[in-house]
Amino acid sequence: YEAIQQQYRPEVPEYFNFARDVLDRWTEVEKEGKKSKNPALWWVDGAGEEVRWSFEELGVLSRKVANVLSDACSLQRGDRVILILPRIPEWWLVNVACMRTGTVLIPGTQQLTAKDILHRLQKSKAKCIITDDSVAPAVDSVGAECQSLKFKLLVSEGHREGWLNFKDLLKNAPSDHQCVTTKCQDPMAIYFTSGTTGSPKMAEHSHSSYGIGLTVSGRYRYWLDLTSSDIFWNTSDTGWAKAAWSSIFSSWIQGACVFVHKMPQFDPSVVFESLSRFPITVFCSPPTAYRMFVQHKLSSYTFKSLRRCVSAGEPINPEVMQEWKAQTGLDIYEGYGQTETVLICGNFKGMKIKPGSMGKPSPGYDVKIIDENSNILPPGKEGDIAIRVKPMRSPFLFTCYADDPEKTEATIRGDFYVTGDRGIMDEEGYFWFVGRADDVINSAGYRIGPFEVESALVEHPAVVESAVVSSPDPIRGEVVKAFVVLTSDYASHDPEKVMKELQDHVKKVTAPYKYPRKMEFVQQLPKTISGKIRRNELRQKEWRK
Repeated sequence: YEAIQQQYRPEVPEYFNFARDVLDRWTEVEKEGKKSKNPALWWVDGAGEEVRWSFEELGVLSRKVANVLSDACSLQRGDRVILILPRIPEWWLVNVACMRTGTVLIPGTQQLTAKDILHRLQKSKAKCIITDDSVAPAVDSVGAECQSLKFKLLVSEGHREGWLNFKDLLKNAPSDHQCVTTKCQDPMAIYFTSGTTGSPKMAEHSHSSYGIGLTVSGRYRYWLDLTSSDIFWNTSDTGWAKAAWSSIFSSWIQGACVFVHKMPQFDPSVVFESLSRFPITVFCSPPTAYRMFVQHKLSSYTFKSLRRCVSAGEPINPEVMQEWKAQTGLDIYEGYGQTETVLICGNFKGMKIKPGSMGKPSPGYDVKIIDENSNILPPGKEGDIAIRVKPMRSPFLFTCYADDPEKTEATIRGDFYVTGDRGIMDEEGYFWFVGRADDVINSAGYRIGPFEVESALVEHPAVVESAVVSSPDPIRGEVVKAFVVLTSDYASHDPEKVMKELQDHVKKVTAPYKYPRKMEFVQQLPKTISGKIRRNELRQKEWRK
């Protein structure tokens, strides 16, 4: 880790375009026979269909899509394009084609409602939307209210009135295309944040922020520890920045193969079968998924090629890590970042893993714990997780919240970009997540982070998952309340007895003052579309009572 900190000095040239400077370079390496035979993209649908594209084939097809955008849709550099597709190969083609044309990509998840789509179209002023049959009706229901929207592209075998057919245009498009010249700081993409604490914001990223900045994730011996011989499967939904992190930039920077399973619905058994059947070497999934995985008996599967497992998106509970290792023999290397950033902290190769810790700061950033006056706090003191941006802002941070200078300015405190997350750094330089700043509970003068209580609860065999929030109390001001999803074995037990058992359990495994004085058993927890728990929704419900 110390060597990585000293050696990591990525060059940021004046001009950079990921398609031209990275992907086309891998095509040349391929042609020279200097790369493993792994494809650039390996897609399976689970029903026998497979697509394997080399970097050269990815280049040819993405140039054809670039011509569709430039010619059929008359899009110019800087025009915004919303892309809502499931995990199908066309999603990757459009991503690369937008880089080649200088158009600004805005990915969205298929779970967006018509109201969500209207919000995104109006806020972004996108000129073009690309989607499939399942989302097109929702777009049509709001399209009349979107004055900027000029072109609708349908990825489908069928046709729809008012839409251009993507597949027809792709078939007939020429494969010659001159990649536009883009400066490092030109806008490349806009990602709507996941909205855990409010309405989603438009985080704008430049060509260099992800295109160069994510070397810090992908590099050999770094967080993902990839080489061009690896086959990497990241299960993230295509609507989120994590798909860009791992299924485009981190992998292809290293020339690794991106493995994709269409998997319309997340299914642990499909994951286990795929890890057993395909030579996947590196695997990434969110904590929610790992929590589901360890409920299954994994010993009946053999992941013969798998060597590294990583997790990001929200903190992963130590007991889930321990159970996964007990069943598979593999550690989970946690990473921490945001839509606005690249990797902020991570568990790099060779580092001791401390279960529950996010690891140490990424060499791309100067990460500190600060107080409300921007003072750097000593080890062991809780404060805001922040990244130094003065005297020089890292080129690997988001550029701004597009069209919203006030919210952009609000992220800066003194010399720091403030993440909105609370944390602690220990004596060895490891960072520990406490909670979103809004989620921390202040009970009778004690500050309590929800994550520690949730981790204690999930250790108990009765608990699948939980969410911990503040609840009003006439004496203490606020107390800890836990919303708990029980396992099927405990669902029929006496709720009062289960509650007492869980409270006693938390008192034993963490400081007694942190135990949940209130508890509610629920069938499921409210989550963002990306699967993150919406504690603010539960908290607001409590305080409205």
